[in-house]
This record gives sequence, C-alpha cells and structure tokens, in this order.
Amino acid sequence: MHIPDNFLSTPVWASLDAVSIPAIALLARRAGRKLDESRIPLLGVMGAFVFAAQMINFPVGIGTSGHLVGGALLGCMLGPAPAALVMTAIIAIQAFVFQDGGVLALGANIFNMAIAGVLAGYLPVHFWGRTKRRKQAIFVGAFLSVMASASLAMGELLISGIAMPRPVILISLALFGMSALIEGAITVAVVEAIERLNPGLAQKAHASSGRAIVALSAAAVLLGGVGFLLASSAPDGIQQIGVKLGLAAKTGFHAPLADYSVGLFESSWLRRASAGLAGLLLIYGVCLGAGRWIGRQRSA
Repeated sequence: MHIPDNFLSTPVWASLDAVSIPAIALLARRAGRKLDESRIPLLGVMGAFVFAAQMINFPVGIGTSGHLVGGALLGCMLGPAPAALVMTAIIAIQAFVFQDGGVLALGANIFNMAIAGVLAGYLPVHFWGRTKRRKQAIFVGAFLSVMASASLAMGELLISGIAMPRPVILISLALFGMSALIEGAITVAVVEAIERLNPGLAQKAHASSGRAIVALSAAAVLLGGVGFLLASSAPDGIQQIGVKLGLAAKTGFHAPLADYSVGLFESSWLRRASAGLAGLLLIYGVCLGAGRWIGRQRSA
C-alpha cells in the first residue's frame, strides 16, 4: 500500500506533501482537545500493534500479497484525530527508518492512509457503531478504508502520467478488494477481542485499558519477533503494479534499517526480529511522546 519514490511525478507528490503537513497539524490540535490523558498509553500500544501487523503480508492472489493497514482499527479504538496521528507516525518511521514507502512520497502515503483511510474507516463506526449493527459497521469501515487508500494511490499514479491498461486496473482493484475483505475480518476480530478484555474501551473516552494494553503489547511483540516467519514474500498491490508496469523505486536516501533488517547479525531471523522489535519500541515511544506533548499543550 506504501507508494515508493519514483512512482509519482514531482507535482503530485509535492502537492500532497503540501496538503498533508497542515492537515496533520490541524488534526493534532483537534486530538489535543479530545484526547483523555488516561488513554495516552493506548496510543503507543495501538501504534506498535498496527506497525507489527503491517509487517505480516498475507497472500491475496497469485504472486500478490496484502497486509493489515489498520486505519479502521485505529479509528475505532482511538477516534479519528488521534488515529490519524498514530498512523502518520507509523508511516513516517517506516519511510525514514525502514525504507518502506518513499520519503518524497511521504505526503501521499499519509494522505491516503492516515487521513483518507482513517476517515473512511471511522465514519461507518461513527454513524452505526452504537447500534445492533456495530460489527457490520466495523467490517464495512475496514473495507472502505483499504479501498479508499488503494483507489487514491492508483489515481495518483494515473495523474502522474503512468499509463495503466484497463486489465491492470481491474485486476488490481479486485486484489485490493480481497485484501479489504481480509482487513475487515481481522479488524472485527481484534476489536471484539479487545472489548472482551476491556468492555466499552472503544466507545467510552474514560474506559480502563489495562488488560487490553497488556494483551496488545504481547501480541505486538509476538508479531514483531516471529510473525514475519509466516508472512508471504510476494509483493503487495502497489509493488505488483510497479512490477507489471516496469516501475522501479529509486531514491538517494538509505534508511538505517532498510528492508526491516539489522545488519549486525548473520542470522536472517535475528536481523528481521531485531528490526521488528526496534520498530515496536520506536513507534511506541514516538506515539506516547506525541500524546503527552499534545496533552501538555492542552493544559497550557
């Protein structure tokens, strides 16, 4: 789902950078007005969990994989503004630390997944989340979140002048649809598991999150440390489009833990596991620090 550098034209990525920066600043102010201080640790844990889950690619078609995006999950658990900030932190760290997604395309990826994706995932839950159709609302939100992000990414490629034959567009949308269905099922299962541990956590601003934080932390460590061993090695939807169209990611930037690997170890498992766990700690620290900073700004 992450667009690499060299896929978008300069006017497209520059425009989206210019849009995303003030949009995230406005969302940070909004989050500061509504974020309850007792829920700040949940930002860090949810960020770490989604980051770890995004490392696990699952097959969605022949030679193509997908992964949990997590926009609807974050929106459901944290609310739209905090969720957008957490997703922004994840996307930025993935780009600058792990070279997953372009640095120049950072604004596009933030707009697609952290702004539009979170909003599309949250709206069904906002309107129908307190009715008997809550489970369906979460599923639909997760589905729409993936499809909105994917459709925007494909639209940006087209606007950049990349010619996509009709069969490529249709096949890509079908594969994104499969990934969106899986995202919906995973999101519903995770939200239900969290609410069994802490009833009402996703619906009440002051609900206790103690047991959920412990469970999510354990799940994140498990996914980050060993989950990738079960992950598909096939390219995801955007990467597959690049392969079909002969696009190559090019950037002059080299991230310290590129390809989610720490070069200090000979074992491939240790290289991946140490990178994954380092990412978890970094995401947790950034999201927790941002939440506390927002809280102090509100108090001031």
